[in-house]
Amino acid sequence: MDKKNKKNNEKRKDSKYPIECYTNRELSWLKFNERVLEEAFDKENPLCEQLNFLSIFQSNLDEFFMVRVGTLYDERKSDDRDNKSRMTSREQLDAILDKTCKILKEKDRCYHNLVKKLKHNNIEITKYDNLSNKEKHEAKRYFNLQVMPLLSPQIVSHRQPFPFLASKELYCVALLESKSKNKRKEKGKSTLLGIIPSSGAMLKRLVPISSSNSKYILIEDLIKENIPSIFKQYDVINSSVIRLVRNADISIDDDHQDDIDFKNKDYRKAVEKMITTRKRMGAIKLEYVGKNKTKLISTICDYLDLPKKHAFYSSAPLDFDFLSNITNMLSSSKELFYPTRAPQLSPNVAEDKSMISQIKKKDIFLSYPYDSIRPFLRLLTEAANDPDVVSIRITLYRLAKISQVVSALSQAAENGKDVMALVELRARFDEANNVEQSRELEESGCRIIYGLEKYKVHSKLCLITRKSSKGVEYITQIGTGNYNEKTARLYTDYCLMTADQLIGMEAVNVFNALAAGDTVKESNHLLVAPNCLQDKIIEKIDNQILQAKAGKKAYIGFKLNSLTDKKIIDKLIEASSAGVKIQMLIRGICCLVPGIPGYTDNIEVYSIVGRYLEHGRIYIFGADKKVEVYIASADMMTRNTTRRVEIAAPIYNQEIRDRLLEDFKTMLKDTCKLRVLQSDGTYVSAKSDNDNLNSQEYFMEKSYAKAGTPLPEKVSAKTSENQKTKKQKKK
Repeated sequence: MDKKNKKNNEKRKDSKYPIECYTNRELSWLKFNERVLEEAFDKENPLCEQLNFLSIFQSNLDEFFMVRVGTLYDERKSDDRDNKSRMTSREQLDAILDKTCKILKEKDRCYHNLVKKLKHNNIEITKYDNLSNKEKHEAKRYFNLQVMPLLSPQIVSHRQPFPFLASKELYCVALLESKSKNKRKEKGKSTLLGIIPSSGAMLKRLVPISSSNSKYILIEDLIKENIPSIFKQYDVINSSVIRLVRNADISIDDDHQDDIDFKNKDYRKAVEKMITTRKRMGAIKLEYVGKNKTKLISTICDYLDLPKKHAFYSSAPLDFDFLSNITNMLSSSKELFYPTRAPQLSPNVAEDKSMISQIKKKDIFLSYPYDSIRPFLRLLTEAANDPDVVSIRITLYRLAKISQVVSALSQAAENGKDVMALVELRARFDEANNVEQSRELEESGCRIIYGLEKYKVHSKLCLITRKSSKGVEYITQIGTGNYNEKTARLYTDYCLMTADQLIGMEAVNVFNALAAGDTVKESNHLLVAPNCLQDKIIEKIDNQILQAKAGKKAYIGFKLNSLTDKKIIDKLIEASSAGVKIQMLIRGICCLVPGIPGYTDNIEVYSIVGRYLEHGRIYIFGADKKVEVYIASADMMTRNTTRRVEIAAPIYNQEIRDRLLEDFKTMLKDTCKLRVLQSDGTYVSAKSDNDNLNSQEYFMEKSYAKAGTPLPEKVSAKTSENQKTKKQKKK
């Protein structure tokens, strides 16, 4: 047997199904971010929204390197293989770096295309070299008066160590040589490295050129151009702008576990210490501008102890934060933005009636951002002031910085209610905000717990307990998204508020277990990870397999952010092989490849990337009258199904169930933002010339209609560009 076949056989070992049925998690994520970049390219999106997608693409990629690539880099010497693609960490890392290099070229191309469009809208972002002599003189004067006094240049030499470079900050760098009258004598002299921090609140990123009200250069371009006047005693051999991203693959559990008591304030201090440590971890990605910088970038990589393959050339600016300033400048040009849309009050909620009394009559369901989050906030405020409310219990994962949820809970505690809030301090990159929010809650009298040692608490669960002359009753809220008023306007999520006492009693069990530092071992209605979710999903898939084998209609539908759990993936392959029809809307990672003959040919996978971030999870099992529908906080990822506390809630109300099923079908018919995953791993747009259904816009229009609110005028980006062209021709 030759080496190549031997290696392929090794890769297939331990896989129940052919390796062609799976794709690598990290490479699938990169495909998702490519879909985000496609939205930045899409001319049908208004210009300022294209700029926004470009910024999102960059922030997504930064976080991917900080977390996922950071993890693989730490494990690069391991021979362990991914259980789906059978790739080692080193192989995954190499594939990611190669793919990133290609994607970044597309990012550059996108930026330059959008800059041309900005010029048509009277904003010009240009390079210093493109300025006229008069403009260069003005820029030089601005530099001398407004910039130079604020800079802190540094020389790296045997006396001066390499400084700490902060993650995601801009630096101008240069290779320098001492000036000498006798150059021949000092031909072999060593080069030095000059570094100038080029970010900061005091430095305006966009430098206006005073001869024009609409022309700008970037501050780093201006600083780089003036490096010779900054290091006057040196010859500048080469210069560039750099931006690095640091590894953030650290968690509170890694280094502090033995010293932590999860039930007292020491845990909060340990989290704060971890945040500080993370800021100073090693570099994982470096980007730089300008070609022919080999020696300069090699020198910096050596100082950072970063392999050269982790350094990427860019012809576009290295940080897109300034794009938000540009969109602010264009805010009066409404045609350059999406049409104004706002969450509407659900017609199922009466403003002049008690939320608790309405929920007791029937379940109330909200679909963000089409429905407003206000009814849920009203519920919390009402509970805070209701004399019959004994306690409020809630799990908090990510909160708005100025949180109405925290205010309502604090008010409840001050009113003498027993308020228990589980604040998950390990919500990555939101730890600092959660620490502050936990302090505020604690100071108001709330009882705070910080989750479990082995499991993150990612569930979205709120339980209100009332005691009246009729006895104890529960109002339970279960959601798919965070208790965050800001993201409720940007993410699609679901919120169920119910007075079902059986669900309430199971919620009591969840909170009692959490308070005792444990997890729920059994449940009948709620699916509760880590013990009662994965196995129950597999059981429900098995039921559909039995239906298909009996010649009956069998169906599974999932709406998820990601699918990576191999145990569930393998069960879906088995179901497909048995004839079960499976349709999945998966926004991000999908490690299952559809359309493989004999294995996944009954599986369809779709993705929607649009104006709102698709975040709500739906599980559907069965068809017609036997259909079961759940909303959930959990994706089908191993971390969600086995390493977190997650909750999926059954939808028992027929009207709500029908709405979710209809919404799911509508999303599958989207002809504007839907993409279809092919058997070769590529995504193909479902755009159609004959139909024009944008499911997100459709749901928003429907929400306006139900609320009886006039829909603001719709203006397409294409129309606005044509109108502008006509105006320019008239001039």
